[in-house]
Amino acid sequence: MENSYRKGEIIELTVIDPAEKDQCFGRTETGMGVMVKGMLAPGDRVSARIFKVRQRYLEATALEVIEPSLDRVEPICSVFGTCGGCKWMHVSYDAQLRYKKKKVEDSLVHIGGFENPDVLPVLAAPEQFHYRNKVEFSCSNMRYLLQNEMGSEELLKPKHFALGFHAPGNFEKVLDLDTCYLAKPCMNQVLNLVRDFALSRGLVPYAAKAHDGYLRNLMLRYSERHDQLMVNMVTSWYDRALMDALKEHLESAMPSQKMTILNNVTTRNNTVATGEQEYVVSGEGFVTERLGSLDFRISANSFFQTNTRQAETLYDQILAVAGLGQDDTVYDLYCGTGTITLYLAQHYRQALGIEVVESSIRDAEMNAARNGLSNAVFFHADLKDFHSMRDALSPYDAPRVIVTDPPRAGMHPKALETMLKLEPERIVYVSCNPANLARDGKEICAKGYRLTSVQPVDMFPQTNHIETVACFERG
Repeated sequence: MENSYRKGEIIELTVIDPAEKDQCFGRTETGMGVMVKGMLAPGDRVSARIFKVRQRYLEATALEVIEPSLDRVEPICSVFGTCGGCKWMHVSYDAQLRYKKKKVEDSLVHIGGFENPDVLPVLAAPEQFHYRNKVEFSCSNMRYLLQNEMGSEELLKPKHFALGFHAPGNFEKVLDLDTCYLAKPCMNQVLNLVRDFALSRGLVPYAAKAHDGYLRNLMLRYSERHDQLMVNMVTSWYDRALMDALKEHLESAMPSQKMTILNNVTTRNNTVATGEQEYVVSGEGFVTERLGSLDFRISANSFFQTNTRQAETLYDQILAVAGLGQDDTVYDLYCGTGTITLYLAQHYRQALGIEVVESSIRDAEMNAARNGLSNAVFFHADLKDFHSMRDALSPYDAPRVIVTDPPRAGMHPKALETMLKLEPERIVYVSCNPANLARDGKEICAKGYRLTSVQPVDMFPQTNHIETVACFERG
């Protein structure tokens, strides 16, 4: 098809599929494909201005929704479209589940080369809002101004202080928030209390470009089953008197809330919410969460699934497809604080967990002892160097099943290669990125495995993210 479109031209198109970030894919009446920017929904009929003409498709920015999709709903958040978190809050939940299933199918077909993969319907989350048990807020000396504030001489909030989320694509500016509709209500209460405390004390927010300022991040964790709240302040230096004052401020405002307060201190030139040193201001310095019949200790910087209720659903799916017998051994790669490892250890003779983050391994070992599971063994190792662990693993039986739950980037090629050399009968691949599941799945199947089941689990309502449990069997 000859591309006769021109940059700057205004076109009309129908949105077909959601894409990454704030983009969707659509087609014009002539059939030309268009990647269009904007908070759109499949089924929307829109006008858009072309900003790039490629040989086979166009890139455009949406101007107006001419005819809204039947899947559209009214977002409940006043900063939807500005905050980059809830990209699908304008889409009905039933439609979100349909699109997420299609996203997994399309990745397996177009990236992995799988023909007609049997992807099961997405397991819906019981809570569509306020489901996150961990939220990280950032502090900045540059508040992101909303559209209605541009040019205004009187601002409702200070211009040089913000506590909330980074504006999309901007590491300096932060969108000041009063409420996040994914966070637990008690988290939003702490967010506003910390902001009030910081402003009343004149605390200097961190300036990313200049690399100065005191207050960097507010990281919150919540244990749903034990009603415990962790407040972790990330600052550039330690001030015990100030932290004690913050403790009094929070505890007086939330007297019935079980709470532990920490102060992570870092001098690094970045905006990451972790510290080089950690001080416990009050409480135990960790929270304990329950999954099934197990309790897990979670430190400030340890990984834990951010949706507690759906984590149980996810782990039950892993258990169901693992298909192990009571005398079998299972390996859990990227085990974090050992949640999957211990979930499996209840049912099998031995479970081995491997993880690169040392604090997570300490938590995993304490979690095993806490739950009386002596058949769970943990190794601190970088999975890129997994092959160097052969001697350490030699006393244990070879795994019949390997469960791998890698980060969003997928498995490192060397880790994938070594896992395949272990030749388990079954590989259960847990993925938060369908594209990398498809990429790694293609490599797994090239080594004599076949894809036998794919079960998406919606851990992240209102977003375009989807967790998937895929099973590969040898031969």
